[in-house]
Amino acid sequence: MRKFNIRKVLDGLTAVSAVASASSAAQQQQAGNRETEIQETLQSEHFQLCKTVRHGFPYQPSALAFDPVQKILAIGTQTGALRLFGRPGVECYCQHDSGAAVIQLQFLINEGALVSALADDTLHLWNLRQKRPAILHSLKFNRERITFCHLPFQSKWLYVGTERGNIHIVNVESFTLSGYVIMWNKAIELSSKSHPGPVVHISDNPMDEGKLLIGFESGTVVLWDLKSKKADYRYTHDEAIHSVAWHHEGKQFICSHSDGTLTIWNVKSPTKPFQTITPHGKQLKDGKKPEPCKPILKVEYKTTRAGEPFIILSGGLSYDTVGRRPCLTVMHGKSTAVLEMDYSIVDFLTLCETPYPNDFQEPYAVVVLLEKDLVLIDLAQNGYPIFENPYPLTIHESPVTCCEYFADCPVDLIPALYSVGARQKRQGYSKKEWPISGGNWGLITQSYPEIIITGHADGSIKFWDASAITLQVLYKLKTAKVFEKSRNKDDRPNTDIVDEDPYAIQIISWCPESRMLCIAGVSAHVIIYRFSKQEVTTEVIPMLEVRLLYEINDLETPDGEQVPPVPTPGAGSNPQSIAPQSHPSTSSSSSDGLRDNVPCLKVKNSPLKQSPGYQIELVIQLVWVSGEPPQQITSLAVNSAYGLVVFGNCNGIAMVDYLQKTVLLNLGTIELYGSNDPYRREPRSPRKTRQPSGAGLCDINEGTVVPEDRCKSPTSDVKDNSFSRSRSSSVTSIDKESREAISALHFCETFTRKADTSPSPCLWVGTTLGTVLVIVLNLPPGGEQRLLQPVIVSPSGTILRLKGAILRMAFLDTTGSLVPPAHEPWKEHNVSEDKDEKEKAKKRRPVSVSPSSSQEISENQYAVICSEKQAKVISLPSQNCIYKQNITETSFVLRGDIVSLSNSICLACFCANGHIMTFSLPSLRPLLDVYYLPLTNMRIARTFCFTNNGQALYLVSPTEIQRLTYSQETCENLQEMLGELFTPVETPEAPNRGFFKGLFGGGAQSLDREELFGESASGKASRSLAQHIPGPGGIEGVKGAASGVVGELARARLALDERGQKLGELEEKTAAMLYSADSFSKHAHEMMLKYKDKKWYQF
Repeated sequence: MRKFNIRKVLDGLTAVSAVASASSAAQQQQAGNRETEIQETLQSEHFQLCKTVRHGFPYQPSALAFDPVQKILAIGTQTGALRLFGRPGVECYCQHDSGAAVIQLQFLINEGALVSALADDTLHLWNLRQKRPAILHSLKFNRERITFCHLPFQSKWLYVGTERGNIHIVNVESFTLSGYVIMWNKAIELSSKSHPGPVVHISDNPMDEGKLLIGFESGTVVLWDLKSKKADYRYTHDEAIHSVAWHHEGKQFICSHSDGTLTIWNVKSPTKPFQTITPHGKQLKDGKKPEPCKPILKVEYKTTRAGEPFIILSGGLSYDTVGRRPCLTVMHGKSTAVLEMDYSIVDFLTLCETPYPNDFQEPYAVVVLLEKDLVLIDLAQNGYPIFENPYPLTIHESPVTCCEYFADCPVDLIPALYSVGARQKRQGYSKKEWPISGGNWGLITQSYPEIIITGHADGSIKFWDASAITLQVLYKLKTAKVFEKSRNKDDRPNTDIVDEDPYAIQIISWCPESRMLCIAGVSAHVIIYRFSKQEVTTEVIPMLEVRLLYEINDLETPDGEQVPPVPTPGAGSNPQSIAPQSHPSTSSSSSDGLRDNVPCLKVKNSPLKQSPGYQIELVIQLVWVSGEPPQQITSLAVNSAYGLVVFGNCNGIAMVDYLQKTVLLNLGTIELYGSNDPYRREPRSPRKTRQPSGAGLCDINEGTVVPEDRCKSPTSDVKDNSFSRSRSSSVTSIDKESREAISALHFCETFTRKADTSPSPCLWVGTTLGTVLVIVLNLPPGGEQRLLQPVIVSPSGTILRLKGAILRMAFLDTTGSLVPPAHEPWKEHNVSEDKDEKEKAKKRRPVSVSPSSSQEISENQYAVICSEKQAKVISLPSQNCIYKQNITETSFVLRGDIVSLSNSICLACFCANGHIMTFSLPSLRPLLDVYYLPLTNMRIARTFCFTNNGQALYLVSPTEIQRLTYSQETCENLQEMLGELFTPVETPEAPNRGFFKGLFGGGAQSLDREELFGESASGKASRSLAQHIPGPGGIEGVKGAASGVVGELARARLALDERGQKLGELEEKTAAMLYSADSFSKHAHEMMLKYKDKKWYQF
């Protein structure tokens, strides 16, 4: 993983900050000198950007390998990624620069190295002896396509089979080609008139390394004698071959074919197979051949001392099993077990007790790599149970639709979530330890708890423990279980506003201190949850329906001055609010037959059993209005101290008191302004085709918008990569017109008007047109009165303006410290009556735990507001803008967060042009500006988030989370925190040949490959066949070799490699000169041909 070259920003010297400081100088004088007293400690040197770890299932896997001594698993992908797994918590991600698909992986067993073969015909040698593996050597084949590789145990010679049917031999120490080549025309019968096809298999006889078994796709198998350079036996079959496997005694091998058959051959009987098996074929009477089946893609043949051998295969099902799931078949003696998989099988490997191919294999498990999962099957237990997978590979169980990241959470949160999540675990797993157990954990230098929350397309929410660069699922909440499910597509209600995934999560609002959770879903629904350790049964699910409509059709005048004044919204004083309902509304159509007053989803009306964990407090749904569907929710906030939840969309804003279950506020966005509306609003019919209006909005909405976006599920990725448009924080498509959506909401205790002398509870509302409005909250006293008296909500008249949609708001106290929103500490809600009464008596109104909670009247606050284009710091109560920073002119900010770092705070932004930037607070000095990654799809936009202590993450693929840090300190400590893949392990002893075998011959025959393949014997390979490329990993990594036998071997190899490298440098320079001379000659020849037949006047 590379670190990024950072353009360090010299404090106060950039052009932007010069403009910002000049523009704010005059305002600073007006605001007084109080602002200058805040000492800012963050400097540019506190920031550095680097990737930390990648979690999740490798996206689009294509290859699998296992080191049976080190106990490390490697997975390659179609995008050139390499993921290595050791014991739970030891994981590593590497990437081939070319991005070509990995077609095969081969470990140098117990040597801390791995060879990868790619679809672009390159071979790479990875050094795994360093915490971040690196490529030591690469070899690029120019004239042949690689199809299969084989590296015998404890050999340095790698056999490479090609599409042309030839086999080349590579020295893995120097990564150079041997002159020894097995040509296809020498391997097959001279009388054969057809090409045997690509090489699909290479392996040496377990008992004789001098005999190489070569499988060609057409059905021909050749046993090649390496010493005499000729074929000993040729085995021909009329069905194409997919794979071949040896019996450990080297007297038999098995082939899998395209017609669903297995053929077992005796080595010395090439005329016909010893046995033919069709594992899934129906045996026909009259001795006829069974019906053909689907191809058997892979077979493994593993022996045991105590009993029958195992034959394990993938594929081979009969053609009449349409719709049957992919299967792995385990044949053991007379029993055949067919294990169904959830996804198609990419590859599988049998894990055995010994690395030696010439010993009884003693298989104990099968690792199956599926398209979207990794499964380990226990072969030693009856019924072949699977192992419980300890890796965090289920991120994508349902597609991720949103993410939130919380660093430095309360310490009791992770144990609480773990204890309720432990009850959700499935039973029936294997009792054994997870067999992939290699590597060692890194040092834990971060001590603070971190939690990631993922929202999914099926309405589920997962809480993950993300502390110290690991990831572990804690708890899963299914939000969809509150709704009635339609059994089939025809049965679905016609009130749906999305084609699929009606329960998909769009926004998560969570208060870690009070544990209150609020979610907004794609069907315009909001659910509020409380955390409880007790199980409860809810007889009637509390629910509210809200009629939120964008209504300005009544306006007669185009100048928009007759907007109705804002009603004083007390408890239920707003005529648009609907009283709480104990069951779904039944009024489904208005007088003209249009859908009216119906929510998109139907809440269950039967009692709901709620397990310990998150339990429903209230369900709120927006309803259809006169045939107009409710618009998706664009922003959401919950506050446990006030007992309020607020949400908004492109129609307006609604506030709900979830303690009293009443709607407090329900206004169109325009009504929030009262008579202060700065925009000229055009009347609009609710169902009219939406046309862009040019009312001075062209600088905000620059690009094209797909109006149908609203009807799409957030899981369907938008293919439009031209993200030049300005969007709200959730990047939902809001109609390109004068509709103003609510894009940010923030509860706080601050000064609401210029004349205020003390802070009071309020809600700050940000819109997509860059307006910030303040709503005052008048809360009744705590205890019993809070449930009886209404909350009074009134506009303050305060309006602030920024350029671009508002994304984030926060507040600083007079010392520059962050003022967190007020919250209630968590307590068990489901306690018995008498306890409850005592609790209520003790209950007092909670306040925010921060230095500002005991503010004197004279002290001021600072509002920090970040929009898509700029950031402002505004002094309160004076409302003077004391600092301003134009973040981007040509792009727009996708995500902005106010975060703490190194005992200070800063504003962190991710722009659509791929830049990550940080700014000091309150002065908004640029501290970091790095080009990180371009916005290539909606997934990145929807999931990117920053959190405290310099942490950030986003979904890098549909199945993987990429974490990164922008903290210099974390970058420096990262090396220590990463786990080690390679650990010194003694190689097991080779199997004993036995007295009689030693006396009379037999047993394993060794081969001096150096003598055969070395330069002295076989000469040099053709230079044009393959090109050697030194890797960036160099030799440094190998110098950390371990002690013992392995260490000695590594040191000997290192000496050889260094000697070879010195000689190789000269050869490479010569090769480079030859290449440039060759290309010059080629260009000269092309020029000559181009002008050969032209007359002088045609030049």
